[in-house]
Amino acid sequence: MDHHTGRNSREMDYVSESSHGQLDRRPRKKPRLAWESLSKDRSGDYFKEDPANATSCGSPRILPDHTSLLLKGSLQKGSPPWRDDDKDGHYMFAVGDNLTPRYKISRKIGEGTFGQVLECWDREAKETVAIKVVRSIKKYRESAMVEIDVLQLLSRHDKSGSHCVKIRNWFDYRNHICIVLEMLGPSLYDFLRKNSYHPLPVDLVRELGRQLLECVAFMHNLNLIHTDLKPENILSSDYVKVPDYKVSSQSPREGTYYKRLPKSINIKVIDFGSMANGLRKHNYIVSTRHYRAPEVILGLGWSYACDLWSVGCILVELCSGEALFQTHENLEHLAMMERVLGPLPPHVLKRADRSAEKYIRKGTLNWPEGAASRESIKIVQKLPRLQNIVMQHVDHSAGDLINLLQGLLKYDPANRLVARDALRHPFFK
Repeated sequence: MDHHTGRNSREMDYVSESSHGQLDRRPRKKPRLAWESLSKDRSGDYFKEDPANATSCGSPRILPDHTSLLLKGSLQKGSPPWRDDDKDGHYMFAVGDNLTPRYKISRKIGEGTFGQVLECWDREAKETVAIKVVRSIKKYRESAMVEIDVLQLLSRHDKSGSHCVKIRNWFDYRNHICIVLEMLGPSLYDFLRKNSYHPLPVDLVRELGRQLLECVAFMHNLNLIHTDLKPENILSSDYVKVPDYKVSSQSPREGTYYKRLPKSINIKVIDFGSMANGLRKHNYIVSTRHYRAPEVILGLGWSYACDLWSVGCILVELCSGEALFQTHENLEHLAMMERVLGPLPPHVLKRADRSAEKYIRKGTLNWPEGAASRESIKIVQKLPRLQNIVMQHVDHSAGDLINLLQGLLKYDPANRLVARDALRHPFFK
């Protein structure tokens, strides 16, 4: 399957470069509309905003359904004229507008189903920030409040640097929840895309993997499951160009070619709007398709281990340049897993819920009999085994990396590596 076809129109959170006109059409995760165990206090040091036509950051959790404090059509000092939202509830703005008197909009740097992300100048702190401006629709507003709770919780417990994005502020402006975040650079997916999906060096993959697992261990220690780990949600600093290879003087494309590498190898995880409570199992669909664990597809119930499956898929993608499972259909996805990792264990298939029983026949995966097309069968047959993928792209440490990936990509979540144990794996030594 063509890499660009499999990865088209990915949802972008905030990045320093992004393709603005596209939305992710892959299956959506269920919005989290309530959070049982997080503190509701919003009186922390981050929230000292004094905005025009914005609600207080220390306001109660009950959200207004439609109006802001600004009367429609009126002006207040420092605020732009009222503009109606678009038909989907997105905030309408012009570059140079104020978002409250404190923030000046520089440009749009991302968008998605949640709303838009704007690069803004913070006049009070005298720094550039990224502001996530959520659509003025109740379920997205409620989901944003969950994300604020999570970001505050992570910030309170982050004493030594957890690789989680930092919240600066939040406010409610003209019925749009606005989350002010530190400004970060491009995502790991952007690096792959800018490098024409060439693999990253294994030593860089090792360091990125270490930091990602440290972040996952930190979240899991707080009983939080991210549920949507993917290269788009892992941000770094900006990139630098370095010479890659030269083309022969006989070639019409003579010259030096460049690859892009991060200026810094420090990463930050973003997008906490779909966080789940790790103290109990869940059954609804989570994760972007390519990084979705088998227990989610089979309806077995999921918990912390679904994040580790996503980490395994991400590490393969970084060292190979391509997403491991490029599909949009459940049975084909499970068949791809079997092709790359070996057969699904009977005890896992036996526990599949009623909605997934159609993928199973006589105790095994109903493949290729249940395939949607011959093309689908061919796509699966072309996939190499995990060991071959790694050996093809990794010049050293291949054995340790294969062993680590086999631990992260175990079908049974009960046997999958946990983050703390994965960090002690020989690959990271």
